[in-house]
Amino acid sequence: MAENRLTRELETRDITKREMTWKPPQLLPDPNPVPGWKFKWVRTMLMGQADPTNMSARLREGWEPCKAEDHPELMMHSDPNSKFKGNIEIGGLLLCKTPEDMVRQRTDYFAKQNQAQMEAVDNNFMRSQDERMPLFNEKRSTTTKGAAFGRGNKS
Repeated sequence: MAENRLTRELETRDITKREMTWKPPQLLPDPNPVPGWKFKWVRTMLMGQADPTNMSARLREGWEPCKAEDHPELMMHSDPNSKFKGNIEIGGLLLCKTPEDMVRQRTDYFAKQNQAQMEAVDNNFMRSQDERMPLFNEKRSTTTKGAAFGRGNKS
């Protein structure tokens, strides 16, 4: 009745346990991803004082506070004395969400704003250019291929 088994002392989890490595903790936990939604921590307090202006602006942008029951993984981090009952607030920051489409539209809007500003700067700069002494070259580069200098070239 002899079996080829390891003794009980050798079957512990300590032998098969992976080595743990230390890493710095995150300041804010990430919620579990939800398809179609983007998350953001919105400031509700600044230096111990309520910041209703910032909160109001974010709500008008389309951000809405996340319900605590939708993210139970974050409840142990949430502030029990929060004035936003039923939501997730940590250290004066409230977890909010918005549809991915709204984030895409906002990104496109600011990309257009940036492009318009760059064009305005370029136009203002080009206005003071003189043909005899150009200030600005076209934004392009060239690459040439060919024989290296001195190869097969005897004078």
